[in-house]
Amino acid sequence: MTTSAQTGKYPSLLAEFQIGAMPLKNRIGLAPMTRISASADGQASDMMLKYYESFAKGGFGFLITEGAYPDEAYSQGYFNQSGIANEKHVAAWQKVTDAVHQAGAKIIIQLMHAGAQSQGNTYKKELIAPSNTRAKGEQLPFYIGEGPYAAPRPMTQADIQDVVEGFTAAAKRAKAAGFDGVEIHGANGYLLDEFLTDYMNQRTDEYGGSTENRVRLLVEVSQAVRQAVGNDLVVGIRISQGKVSDYQHKWAGGEKDAEIIFSSLSKAGLDYIHVTEYDATRPAFEGTELSLAALAKKYGTAPVIANGHLENPEKAEQLLASGEADVITLGKGALANHDWPLRIAKGLPLREFDPEILGPKANIKAREIEI
Repeated sequence: MTTSAQTGKYPSLLAEFQIGAMPLKNRIGLAPMTRISASADGQASDMMLKYYESFAKGGFGFLITEGAYPDEAYSQGYFNQSGIANEKHVAAWQKVTDAVHQAGAKIIIQLMHAGAQSQGNTYKKELIAPSNTRAKGEQLPFYIGEGPYAAPRPMTQADIQDVVEGFTAAAKRAKAAGFDGVEIHGANGYLLDEFLTDYMNQRTDEYGGSTENRVRLLVEVSQAVRQAVGNDLVVGIRISQGKVSDYQHKWAGGEKDAEIIFSSLSKAGLDYIHVTEYDATRPAFEGTELSLAALAKKYGTAPVIANGHLENPEKAEQLLASGEADVITLGKGALANHDWPLRIAKGLPLREFDPEILGPKANIKAREIEI
């Protein structure tokens, strides 16, 4: 338990919190970051265990894993990406969840279907997406890709149902593997975000056209996962505007789109909404002073997790104290300081982020925790 003496300068960051059935010792989480450190068949590796364990030992209240593919079909996005698609995956992840829990943290697995942004799949050569529109730009050499993204096949109604069933089956496997929650990846240009994105979604059925229609699949997946796992497993969703393949994208409808998206998701049985922007504190659109996190609070009812350039603890504390978000996650700040929560609690200096340590593999050695 965090005492009042320990909270010091950062009473909001270091305060306890509750997300659904998951109690948190503080409001600081590890952000999901794509790691390509699993085995060729998607099993979490010893390297990954040490990676997540180091953040748990460093005082983070909870960790959100890299996006894991949920099925043995079209969902995989990268070679050596982790999966939660079969019993071997469950057994490998169980070792990770056991280690994280023993170190005193909670752990959530992110479920990711890559859609048109897939650049490495051991199960299928074909890509599927809402329409036959290619993802913008080129594949990431960082993750062993090259050249333009392939043209996807437009999904049938049966494909859509398969995707929903894939997420729900993966969520059940995550529960069996000992995770405290699942996060549905609805951000960063992957499949669910492609349904939400006007230019990627040219459908003329109930999943295309209006913002209400384009958010429909995200709602259906959220509802199905909640029904599948019950209330004792946390269920959240990650939402963004920008994408791996289109970093500058903004919702065309601005705040009205935010109202529709966040209000719709809040009715889907979710325990939290995790919003990510380049800078979580900046206005989401021209013509508004509100950040995307603040808009999620304004139009939604679920707790909001904010992500994006919050490694400065004063900035992160102010965001929480203002009520714009309930919890934060850190990416680069956590890579630079595996013990970030312990350091701010003790008033110790934080290490500057060194781009040399940023890589696609979970092989960043945790420095000795000096607390």
